[in-house]
Amino acid sequence: MKNYELLTVFKPSLDAEELDKEIEKISSDVKSYKGSVDSVDKMGRKKLAYDVQSYRDGYFAVFSVSVPAEKVVDFKRSLKLNENIIRFMFMEEAKKAETV
Repeated sequence: MKNYELLTVFKPSLDAEELDKEIEKISSDVKSYKGSVDSVDKMGRKKLAYDVQSYRDGYFAVFSVSVPAEKVVDFKRSLKLNENIIRFMFMEEAKKAETV
């Protein structure tokens, strides 16, 4: 399994309870693809650099996940179908440089 970092931007119209449910839903999706969630960092509400789907700000959350490589496409598809996510970025975590 590879380690990935997932940055999500949720709709600003969500309240705290709905946001927690969405984060829990993403975590359960990762587990359903036989992966694991290493950490979740709720960064809070931030202003976007440009309007996205007519939203000027959104709730940011960063997930550190491990997912089997063959399940990545299915996981990305489930993120695209989530109506409460206005943007996401899914990338492989960079390996840390080893010092000699």
